[in-house]
Amino acid sequence: MNDTHETNLPVEESGELEEAKAPAAMAEAIGEEVMAEENTVTEESTNETTVADNTTEDTAPGDGVQEDSLSANNVKLTKEEILSKLTGLVNSSLESSVRNDIELLKQTFYKIHRLEVDELKKAFIEGGGEEKDFHAPEDEIEVKIKDILNIYKGKRATQHEEEEQRKSANYALKLQLIDRMKELTESQDDFNKLYNEFKEIQQRWKEAKPVPQEHANELWKNYQVYSERFYDLIKINNQFRDYDFKKNMELKTALCETVEKLEHEADVISAFHQLQKLHQQWREIGPVSKELRENLWARFKAASAIINKRHQEHFEGLKAKEQENLEAKTAICEDIEKIDYSILKTFKDWEGKNTEIIAAQEKWKHIGFAPKKHNVKVFERFRAACDTYFSHKGEFYRHIKEDMEKNLDLKKALCEKVEALKNSTEWKETTEKLIALQKEWKTIGSVPRKHSDAVWRRFISACDYFFEQKNKNASSHKTSEQANLAAKKELIEKINGLDKSMGSDDALNLLKDYMAQWNAVGFVPFKEKDRIYKEYHDAIDKQFDHLKIDQSDRKMQTFRNNLNEMTSGEKGKGKLYGERDKLMRAYERMKSELQTYENNIGFLSISSKGGGGLIKEMERKIDTLKEEMALIIKKIDAIDENLE
Repeated sequence: MNDTHETNLPVEESGELEEAKAPAAMAEAIGEEVMAEENTVTEESTNETTVADNTTEDTAPGDGVQEDSLSANNVKLTKEEILSKLTGLVNSSLESSVRNDIELLKQTFYKIHRLEVDELKKAFIEGGGEEKDFHAPEDEIEVKIKDILNIYKGKRATQHEEEEQRKSANYALKLQLIDRMKELTESQDDFNKLYNEFKEIQQRWKEAKPVPQEHANELWKNYQVYSERFYDLIKINNQFRDYDFKKNMELKTALCETVEKLEHEADVISAFHQLQKLHQQWREIGPVSKELRENLWARFKAASAIINKRHQEHFEGLKAKEQENLEAKTAICEDIEKIDYSILKTFKDWEGKNTEIIAAQEKWKHIGFAPKKHNVKVFERFRAACDTYFSHKGEFYRHIKEDMEKNLDLKKALCEKVEALKNSTEWKETTEKLIALQKEWKTIGSVPRKHSDAVWRRFISACDYFFEQKNKNASSHKTSEQANLAAKKELIEKINGLDKSMGSDDALNLLKDYMAQWNAVGFVPFKEKDRIYKEYHDAIDKQFDHLKIDQSDRKMQTFRNNLNEMTSGEKGKGKLYGERDKLMRAYERMKSELQTYENNIGFLSISSKGGGGLIKEMERKIDTLKEEMALIIKKIDAIDENLE
């Protein structure tokens, strides 16, 4: 090599160098500083990548952050749908997002599977079996899912093996490139030939990027050493060096500006991953002039530190939120565990406590995930506390079942007494007896719910029959109507004057008694009919408001009262059939409307990210439709009972 090659090197050719170093006089000093700078970048990039990897592992699906965001879609999948989605994902790709979705679907499936097994075990035990004898049946879908997951694991293993092979091949190639670069530093061939081959080595080096991590720094150091030796040996002139330094300065300044802009990137995770790529680009760009090198690196490092800090704070915030969730869930567990079951002695006590438990369960659903190492344990603690509560509740209901059966026998006996009196024509004496029996009825406690309406209808029907016969035998129709009007006015006064200090159950029973008496009173003068009826219903509604009876129960009670009026006369059954047909048409219309809403909300839940408000409105309409349909079914059942 001679000085002629150095002096006559074209400026345009030198401008293409991307790894240019200092001239021979400065090579040794610059080479040492370049090594220090590049080693620092390597170490920081490695550390930052480690932080990112660890953070990602800490927030894997099923432990809080990523599962929370996916569960917000509020999509409820069946086991068959999970199997279908898993099959599609395993056959699609092995990207990180797909791996996360596969993990979430697997956890969702086993959550459903565990609930099903728990229900089967509970039914087995309640049926008289011993817990130790219970064996969960084989789940065909679980077998298929395991097969799919094994296929997925095989693909992952193959992918990992291929990646390691690529890294090993790149490592071997880079060793060859370093050896060849070493040969270039010892060659006496033509400069242009050596330079072109040197540029080719640089290009091939850049293209062979992934290598085993344990060899990365050593490879880079050796590459830098022989690059600097090459530049020292060929003695690139100052013009070439300054031009190369200038171009490297422009490239690294642009990288600094790009990193500084990342500070305003809304997506912290995306900003962090972009920073890793920018660090790699920084390492691939050659050095700048010595007097600018330190300040430029300090600028790049300071901007990187801001992104790294935001990234760290982001995950620290997520961990803090998970800790808050753990504390909230622990508090719920403690509240349920400290329930004093000895003070729960009545239905009202248990219903009040049941409302609290259901509210606690609903609150639990809306709390996010706890830290991974605590998440499963705190859920098992919550489930055990709830199981204990419902076990005590079941025991309470089993103990009072016998009392309720006794009450049913007592009420049936009263029904027989009323039925024996309903055909009596001793109006005054029988009326007094029936009123006494009605008072006795109110002193008897609750009966099983499935018999409650039937035995009440039997009792009140016999009473109503007697009072109807009594009204028909009144000496004068006009006198009877006036008497009925006075009786109904008196009943309205009694309803309005209902003692507010009376217990809810007693007040409701008394109100039912007044309503039964109202139905027992006959017709009033036609001109007074609408007015007295309005006053009666205003008084009833006022008491219902005071007793906090919900609208569904009010409507049902009013409907039953209307049925008594509807069934009177020769055309009574015809009216009932007409009313039943009308209710059936309304039910079918609501059923069709409900199906439409449910289809729409399913579509929105899957495809829309911004339809939260619309989904809530549809859910409200769905709940309203279901309540109205349930009320219609009750009305139809009441009509059918009157048609029997």
